[in-house]
Amino acid sequence: YVAGVRVRDVQLLAVDPPADVIDAFNEVQRARQDRDRLKNEAEAFRNDVVPRARGAAAKLIAEAQAYEAEVVNRAAGDASRFDQVFQAYRNNPAVTRERIYIETVEEIFSNVDKIIIDEPDGGGGVIPYLPLRELTKSAGGN
Repeated sequence: YVAGVRVRDVQLLAVDPPADVIDAFNEVQRARQDRDRLKNEAEAFRNDVVPRARGAAAKLIAEAQAYEAEVVNRAAGDASRFDQVFQAYRNNPAVTRERIYIETVEEIFSNVDKIIIDEPDGGGGVIPYLPLRELTKSAGGN
């Protein structure tokens, strides 16, 4: 179309949608803004939660590996001690049985209050029930 008219510039003075659809247009704009806001909130939440979850997972893995090493080392130590006792038993069974008995008695009585009465007649003068614990407490308190 060569009409001899040249358009130099176009200016839109009002760019509002028609009045019939203005409510729908505004609703679409609000929905886009809500979408963008929710997307940004979700990204922020992800940026907060994911690193913490990875850190917690790494901590659990490290704890599990440490526990594994502890259990393996304890089992290896127990097996080594058993081998040593077995070798000693093979060399001298009677002495080894006596030593195990003494160690067991020592372990059993390690947390028990003990009172030793040393009398020439074997403690025959001791009353069958003597509240020694109460006597030692009252003697310690005086």
